[in-house]
Parts: sequence; C-alpha cells; structure tokens
Amino acid sequence: MKINYIILFLFFSTQLWGQKITISGTVKDSLNNVVPYANVIAKPKDLSKNLQFSLTDNEGLYKLQLTKGDTVTVRISYLGYKPINFQFIASNALKKDFILEPSSEELDEVVIEMPVTVSGDTTTYKTDKFVDGSERKLRNVLKKLPGVEVTKDGSVTVLGKKITHMLVDGKKFFGGNSKLAVNNIPANAIGDIEVIDNYNEIAFLKGLTDSDEMAMNIKLKKDKNRFTFGDISAGIGNNDFYKTSANLFYYAPKININFIGNINNIGEQTMSFKDYLSFSGGVNAVFKGNFNFRGGDFSQFMDNKDVLTSTQKFGALNITKTASSKLDISGYIILSDSDTNNFVEDFNEYTTYTEEKTNKTNAQNLLGITNLNLEYVPNASEWWHARTQIKRTNTTNNDNLATIVSNNTNNINTNRNLTATFLNQNVEWHKRKSKHHTFSAVINYVFDSTDRNNFWSTQDPILQGLIPTDNSQDLIRLNQNRDTEQQNFDGIFKYYWEINKSNHIYTTLGNKLLAEDFLTTDQQILDNGDENNFQSDGFNNNLDFKLNDAFVGIHYKFRTGIFTFKQGAFLHNYNWNVNQQTKIHKNKWIVLPDFLAKIDFNKSRKIQLNYNLKTSFSDASRFANQFYNSVFRGNENLENNLFHSLNIRYSRFSLYRGLVLFANLSYNKQIRGVRNSVVFDTSNPNPSQQINQFLTAKLLNNAFEDFIANIHLEKDIKNIKSKLDIRYNESRFIQEVDNSIETNINRSYNYEVGLETLYEKFPTIELGINQDIGRFISHNTTSKFITTVPFAKIDYYFINGFIFNFEYRKNIYDNKDFSQKNSYEIANTSLSFNKENSAWSFKITGQNLFDARFKQSNRFSDYLVSDTKTFILPRILMFSVGYNL
Repeated sequence: MKINYIILFLFFSTQLWGQKITISGTVKDSLNNVVPYANVIAKPKDLSKNLQFSLTDNEGLYKLQLTKGDTVTVRISYLGYKPINFQFIASNALKKDFILEPSSEELDEVVIEMPVTVSGDTTTYKTDKFVDGSERKLRNVLKKLPGVEVTKDGSVTVLGKKITHMLVDGKKFFGGNSKLAVNNIPANAIGDIEVIDNYNEIAFLKGLTDSDEMAMNIKLKKDKNRFTFGDISAGIGNNDFYKTSANLFYYAPKININFIGNINNIGEQTMSFKDYLSFSGGVNAVFKGNFNFRGGDFSQFMDNKDVLTSTQKFGALNITKTASSKLDISGYIILSDSDTNNFVEDFNEYTTYTEEKTNKTNAQNLLGITNLNLEYVPNASEWWHARTQIKRTNTTNNDNLATIVSNNTNNINTNRNLTATFLNQNVEWHKRKSKHHTFSAVINYVFDSTDRNNFWSTQDPILQGLIPTDNSQDLIRLNQNRDTEQQNFDGIFKYYWEINKSNHIYTTLGNKLLAEDFLTTDQQILDNGDENNFQSDGFNNNLDFKLNDAFVGIHYKFRTGIFTFKQGAFLHNYNWNVNQQTKIHKNKWIVLPDFLAKIDFNKSRKIQLNYNLKTSFSDASRFANQFYNSVFRGNENLENNLFHSLNIRYSRFSLYRGLVLFANLSYNKQIRGVRNSVVFDTSNPNPSQQINQFLTAKLLNNAFEDFIANIHLEKDIKNIKSKLDIRYNESRFIQEVDNSIETNINRSYNYEVGLETLYEKFPTIELGINQDIGRFISHNTTSKFITTVPFAKIDYYFINGFIFNFEYRKNIYDNKDFSQKNSYEIANTSLSFNKENSAWSFKITGQNLFDARFKQSNRFSDYLVSDTKTFILPRILMFSVGYNL
C-alpha cells in the first residue's frame, strides 16, 4: 500500500463526512461565575444516531460538532444546579451561552445521566455513555473517554497527566501497573472509572507530597463484583508459529484474584524493561526523593524485541484479601521465561580504525518476582505498611562474534551465565498527630547479589599485551568469575509542620548505609585443563566498599494565590572506605540545595521549575584497582559526582479548543564527573590487534553538559486531530583517549507530525512522518545519520462485530559519511469478529507482511560511531479463536 493513496482516501473521506456545524458558548452560574467541567450533551431526535458530548473547560467554554440538518436537544447539567434543555435544528453554526440556576432538590436522575462528574480532585466517567459494544479491553474503553489517552506501550494520561497508580475497586492491580490493566481487563466488566488527581494512598498525607501523582480506579459492574470473568485465546500460524493467552479474574467483596498468562513464539513481549521497573519495589511518595531503587541486574535481555526466533512464556497471579476492617493483605507472583536468537551486523568507526562485526546470540532468561504487602490502618490518623519483594533470575547467553579489521579476521565464542537475587524489605509508619503535626518514618533493607561467569574461546590471539595469555595453546580459553553483593540499611524520619494551609515546614533526618563486596577472578584454561591465573599480572579483585550517608534537611513550602514555592537544602556527611590491597578512608560534608516553583493558572494550565544540586557515588566496581572485563581497571581514589540539574515544564489542556500542549526544557551540568579514559594499543604493527584497548575511570572537572528541549502539541480541528512532537538534544562531554583530552559533541533533532480522524462510524485513520537527524562531532571527525519514517494506522469497527486494524511503517536510513541509503517496510494487520452476545471470537493476523529481513540503526558512544543491522522475524500469518467467560 502506498501512503499517497491513504492520504487521498483521508482527504475524500474528510469531505464526505465533513457536513458538520458547531454549537459553542459559555456556561455560567447565576452570579456570572464560569462553571468548569459541566456536562454538555447533544441528543439527536433520531434515536439511531449517537449522543455528542463535551465538558466545559476552566473558562466555562464548550463546543460540540453536530451533523448538519439534525434536530438536537442540548442538555447542560452540573451537580447542585438545575439542568437546562435547549432544542434546535443544526442548520448553521450557533453561539449559545447558558446560565445555570442553583437547585435545592435531589438530583438523582441528573447524576445517573451525567457522563462525567467532577468533585474536588476526583473525576468520574460513566463508561456506558461512551462505549458502543465494539470494545474488547480496558484500552478500547479508555480511548472513548474525553481527555484520556492511551499510548502503544500501555501508558495512560488524563488531561495530559500520566496515571501512576492503576486500581481495581480501590485495590492496586499488580502493584499499580497500567500496561497489564489496559491490555487485559475485559471491557464488558467495566463500570464507572474514577480519576484521582494529587493522589496519595494515605489520605491524610495528601497535600504534603510534591509527587503530583494520579490514580485511575476501575469500578467493576455490579454483576461483576462477585464473579469469575475473563477470556482465553489460542492461535496457530505458518511455519509453526503460535500464541496462547489467558486473562482470568475473580472478584468478591473481600478477595480479588487475577491471573494473566501468555505463551508465544511470535516475538510478543508481555513484560518489557519499562514494565520491570514498575515492579522494582518502592516506598510511599513522601520518601521518593530519598531513595534510588536499582532493583538488581535483571533487565539486560528484556528489551530484546528484534529477534530471529523467540519463545516467550509469561504468568502472573495477583491476590488481594481484606482480612479485617483494619488489615489488607495483597501480593503477586510474576514468572517470565524467554528464549531468543539474535543476529546483528555492525560497522564500527573507532578513533584510529574501522571494524566490521557480526554477532550471533542465543539468550535464555528466567525471571521471577514475588511481592507481599500488609496494610494496617488502626484508625483514620495512623497507617502502617510492610512490604517484602523478592526477585530471582537465571540467565544464559551464548554468542559468536566475528570481526574484520584490515582484512584480518578474529572469531570469539562467548558463554555468559548470570544468577541474581534481590530482596527488598521495608516498613513504613505514618501518624497524623493533629491538624498541624504529621510524622512519617521508614526502615528499608535491600540485599542484592549477582554472580556472573564469562567464558571466551578463540583460535586467534586477542588483546595481546593487555591479557597475559599463553598463545601456544591450540585454543585460547578465558574464564572470568565476577561476584557482587550489596546490602543497604536505610532509616528516614520526616516531620511536617503545617503552620496553616499556605505555609508548611518539612524536616528530614536520615542515615543510609551501603556495604558492597566486589570479587573478580580472571584466568586462562589451558589445553591440558590446567589454569593460568592472571593475578600476578594485575588482575583479580577483592574489594570491600562501605559508604555511610548521614543527612538532615529542612524545607519551607508556601502558597500565595496561584503560586507555590518550596526551597531548602540537605546537609550530607559522606564517609566511605575502600578496602582492597590497601585501605582508603575519606570523609566529606556536602550541602545540596533545591528549589521548586509552581504556577497553577488553573487545573489545566501549569508551569513548574525545579532546580537541584545533586551528587552520586559510583558502584564498587569503579573503585577496583585491578583489571577485569577485558579490560577495565577502576580507580580507588574516585570521589562523588556533583552536578546541577534544572528543569522547566509547561502544560496546557483545553477540551473546548481541542488542545494538548507540553513543553519541557532540562539542563544538566557535571561540575565533577567520573568518565572512562580509553587507551588503545596502536603501537602494534598488526592492524587487527589495534582494536586492543583498556578503560579506566577518572574524575574530571566539567565532564558533561546536556541540554534537552521538547514540545508535544495536539490540536483537534473539527474531526481531525493533528499531532506535533519536536525534540532537540545537545550533549558535550570530555573524553580522555591516550592521555589526550577531547571534547565530543552529540546533537540530535527529532520531529513527528501526524493526523488522525475522529469520525463516528468511520475508520480511525492516522498518518504521519517521523524524522531523526543525528550528528556526532569529535576532534577530527563528524558523522551524520538521518532516519525518516512515514507511517499509517487504520482501526475500523463495522457490520456489528468486525474489527479491522492495520499498521504500516517505512524506515528510510541514510548514512551521509559512507553514502549508505536503504529502507525497509514493516506492516501488521488483523481482522477479528465477535458476534454480539456471543462468547466466541475469531481473529486473523498478519505480522511483518512485507517480510522485511532486518532493521537498520546507528548509535554513538564515547569512542566509536556504529552503524547496525538487526535481523528480525519473518512474515507471520495466524488464525486465532477466543472465548469470553
């Protein structure tokens, strides 16, 4: 399909369905005050036609698009006011203002009819006013709600603000994960949907946090609140491709059970790296600025989307139990098992030479996560929470690497095995002593253990002069064991003094202790089975690293009108020991100021500025003074990074104008930063051995500077939504290569323009183009890449049960330095049928319709520019059958 035909189709369809007129105006009360978030409903006299709906914005403005010639009754309603009915024939555009009169009568009938109600920070959508029966999952329902957006990866935004907690009947769904919810909760089980702004799970802490979080609560239908429901499906395709899935739910007043399962070999990932991060543990929002959860080394293969073969198995079980009126118990178990094969070709340009490389990889990753939560609320002013999370992974990675430098070939086989265990236990206590005094405390413990074993084998000498190998062997075998064990003991106490509604003083007292052991062993396995240990040549590490951070902070927050300011500082005492061949002890005091300013023009227009002076320490491996990782040598004299961080955000949302606008500027500058110093072995006359290098860590002044600006704009014009995204990023960093200091510059520009139709009973068509321009500048070279991606998407519900989906992307890749230009096309489609009131559904899908063989991309690093081809799954055609319970 050519994209030009789609553009013409969109143009003529716009003309065909474009016979619309507009009714607009303002809604005010009897005192001439604007009424925001009032319901404006247009009911056609022809009952076969759909209702039209709008909400007034913060200025009381509304706008509706109506079919020309229809006889329509417009109804204006808001809680506490008498509704107004206005009938007219939609012959010409009309400006009409309305005045609502207060009502002292019960408005039960109005409450039932109102599609959206707003009460304080809670907005309630009555979904039956928006759905038409074509919806299959929560994702499809949310897309019908005004002001709600759902991205492809499962993120949800409401009025431009991201949902951070997903609840079902008031209980967290798999720890609050939105992706699992939107892709799996059946549409026919959903009743009302609540959106809660400035959310905190502890009611009396609301208003004390600066997290600006938002929750979405999915209320199940009354006949689903003690019921088993869900769906199962199975599909089979060409070349033995298959997919099975199950989404099962049991809900009762005191117990909720959810199970999600998926097995497939079509490259479909149920859990990505971003999803994994949402399951990485945590604490209440009041402590978020005091913790940085690493979550263990579990994620290295989770974003492995472009594969030659893939087998994915995923299962998740979530249980929530109300043990008593004061105690809730909840937990979940997640298991993920993947087996993938990859093939990648790289063309690498280093500082002094070029390299052609191919890499064949088989990766097997078994991941398990279990989480247990106890929530005890003895009374309305006290709250206890105990959380335990355990994660375990076993990973095996086998790859074959072949490189060519100046017609000299080197082949290396690598086997990597990783076992990691992560335990997080914390206990929180929160107490509202009085309306002026509130206390919070947390005790947190983390155990994080990672065992790695790397085995390399090759017939070619490698890293000569860097690794003390015995090259007389028929096969060079290198083995490395690398073990890391980290423990964190943290305690934090917070006191909130609410002088009045507009003035707060916050005090924080805490201590964080990190203890980390880092051990490496490097050796060569000889042909006769003996070991050639490299310890005498500067290898093998046995490092004990301890860091204690004692801190106190005080902040003053005040509000005046539309302005909110918060300023203060933390005083830290860092005390650390590096114990290896010798022991190094250091102590340092650091003051870290921060500042927050917010301007809330209204609920839908805001600007926020944040400034922080931040610091961080490298992990223990960066302090290790012996070689490892073929070859990296740490630096035991490293100290903390120190950097400025400034961020400015602006957001604007207007239903009346059909406008969504986000603008963001961020600037980061390292005053002191740890960077890798690169040393190449260019003295070797054999060019194939000039790839040899080793890295070390150094603390440099003004090591890094980064500026990012991005704008996201959406505008509805009649029944067409236009989208524009622009992003600019410039980073400058110092790089030391062979004792020579260089400044590298990385500039990237990205924009995306798109149009999307919003007609009823007509396909939703989205067209657009994305272009990414990258430029990397070092002291003697400039590299430029351009990737252009036109795309199209069609979603169409027709003939009472059929749903057609189509996605198309064409990637046009242009490497200006090497005059390389190529393109590939990716298209996916599906056609499903579910007869009304039938439990059975049928689906035909096509994946990679044009049978593209690879994707091409580029990347920059401190010392190389890389051009990459990643090979992907072939065309897949599949037939599936589903059953709704």
